[in-house]
Amino acid sequence: MSDGSKDEQTAKLLKRPNEENEDSAEKLQTTKRIKVDGELTEDEKKYPKKKVVLLMAYCGKGYYGMQRNPGNSQFRTIEDDLVSALFKSGCIPENHRDDMKKMSFQRCARTDKGVSAAGQVVSLKLRLIEDTVEKINEHLPPQIRVLGLKRVTQGFNSKNKCDARTYSYMLPTVAFSPKDSDTGNIAAFRLESETLQRANRLFALYKGTHNFHNFTSQKAPNDPSARRYITEMSCGEPFIRSNTEFAVITVRGQSFMLHQIRKMIGLVIAVMKGYAKEGVIEQSWGQEKVDVPKAPGLGLVLERVHFDRYNKRFGGDGLHERLEWEREEEAIKAFKEAHICPTIVETECQEGSMVSWMSTLPIHDFKASASEAQENKDQKQDNADVGNDSD
Repeated sequence: MSDGSKDEQTAKLLKRPNEENEDSAEKLQTTKRIKVDGELTEDEKKYPKKKVVLLMAYCGKGYYGMQRNPGNSQFRTIEDDLVSALFKSGCIPENHRDDMKKMSFQRCARTDKGVSAAGQVVSLKLRLIEDTVEKINEHLPPQIRVLGLKRVTQGFNSKNKCDARTYSYMLPTVAFSPKDSDTGNIAAFRLESETLQRANRLFALYKGTHNFHNFTSQKAPNDPSARRYITEMSCGEPFIRSNTEFAVITVRGQSFMLHQIRKMIGLVIAVMKGYAKEGVIEQSWGQEKVDVPKAPGLGLVLERVHFDRYNKRFGGDGLHERLEWEREEEAIKAFKEAHICPTIVETECQEGSMVSWMSTLPIHDFKASASEAQENKDQKQDNADVGNDSD
């Protein structure tokens, strides 16, 4: 999930040395600007820009991922709506709308087309107007909410300062059924405890540091960036929603590459259903190419991002807040229950994305030849989808 370290370096080179000039230029502009939609005038001297982080939650259905893609307005992203709301609320000036580097914007993790988030964090410079969070939310659709705001150090970068990310993946338990079972009525399937235990034994194999070059596209086996550290991966107890049994897989790691989590889950499902042998998981960390199927994006949710090192260094200095969100927990839970979970359940029950995907598993042979063909297909899909689930 590289987010373009090149862009970051460029932003630093262009932005930081010129901050003083930029501020001076802004002061030469009119100090008041008429706001859109009949809002009050904004006094730029009264509201100087401050470095903050915003805690966000969103339902990704209907969006082409998190990251904004200038010049591709037909592919609406979460950031498109966020930047628009920041401008309309008076938190950023008009010239920041088309150049996000001007506000030092950085998202903690990118998310793929249709993927949701319950605890996304972005860092940026904005004007702290009265009732900042409420004003921003007034201009956002219900499926995107800013749930919290905290001041951070001037050089804070939400992507670089993040120690770990926690994702969840909600799926119908029929995904773990044998390959010869009837998937025509997913509501009738119930997961046995022995099957869940086996799935968790397989997920536990991912813990630790491994070479995940087979779990993304365009990564060579000897690329150091393909080595990733996973601290937790397990599937919880099943539950019933809309007469269908679902379960949630939780995975936490330092960072994840494009499609890595969906492929980690896809490979375990393939093993559980009998399309591949258990040994393929450890084999996939070797040098040879392995064809790893990619589970649907629908159930993937960015749950939380972690800033342990930042909190340890600055959280107790008396000047900065710890980047923890205990006070927002209820709001996070309420948003998930109102927007994210129902969307996953309803879409799965109506469209059957998991069952449809499972029908493609027989075409995978878990060898290099199929992997190369699938990688080319994935690359075309990535270009079409614009966004991705990397951080």
